[in-house]
Amino acid sequence: MELEHKAYWALKTCNFEPDELRTNRILQMNALEELRNESYTNSLIYKDKTKIWHDARLKDNKEFEEGQKVLLYNSRLKLFPGKLRTRWTGPFTIKHVYPYGVIELWGKDRSSFKVNGHRVKRYEEGMPRDERLEERLDLEEAIET
Repeated sequence: MELEHKAYWALKTCNFEPDELRTNRILQMNALEELRNESYTNSLIYKDKTKIWHDARLKDNKEFEEGQKVLLYNSRLKLFPGKLRTRWTGPFTIKHVYPYGVIELWGKDRSSFKVNGHRVKRYEEGMPRDERLEERLDLEEAIET
């Protein structure tokens, strides 16, 4: 009896009304639910925009022409992958582009073979070498020794 009286006294001194607490808690739960729904829709919008951006990059990159240099994806390296080993080999030169994504490639030994267009990507040439700069560096190394 004495414990119940102390609890009731504590509620009265803190000015807690059970009905107000209940409505306040319901409002907080509704606000939390609205925040969750808003974040869910924002994540869907973000995923859609990311997918559109990614698909736009993929479609532009898959148009190949004869004589262009490409890299070939080696799918067999998935079985025994090296930690830092690249799965792309090449560069190969495109001999002929067939419809429906088939591409005929020339190897380094001038042998030709056909592959699926999904297994190749454009080969980006590195920076052009400046032979004069290399000669200058070799000359500086010779002077230092």
